[in-house]
Amino acid sequence: QVQLVESVGDVVHPSGSVRLSCASSVFVLDYCAIKWVRHSPGNEREEVLCISSCGDSTYYDDSVKGRFTIFVDNAKNTVYLQMKNLKPEDTAVYYCATDLSEAYKCQSGYAMDYWGKGTLVTVSS
Repeated sequence: QVQLVESVGDVVHPSGSVRLSCASSVFVLDYCAIKWVRHSPGNEREEVLCISSCGDSTYYDDSVKGRFTIFVDNAKNTVYLQMKNLKPEDTAVYYCATDLSEAYKCQSGYAMDYWGKGTLVTVSS
């Protein structure tokens, strides 16, 4: 079974930056993609970014373009979410998720089998 563990979140001021990590128990990028999803209070879960086994990035939310990037350290089986110029509306619990099915190619709405427990990022003045 795949285990995903996110790094501890943070509390930052608007325009600040946070880098989150997601460590995997297996080298999942050989088989699938990894997606970052966020859930803020009172809202539904929102897909944010995904990176495929080919290294291509998929943005699901235009509001994070130019501010968020995703990258991988293959040696550590870890994917990162670099967030810059944070806004209060970015406050959410952030999850990484993946699926070992070869059919998963960062498609929006794909039902993924493996999720981390989530980590809280708070943006407040």
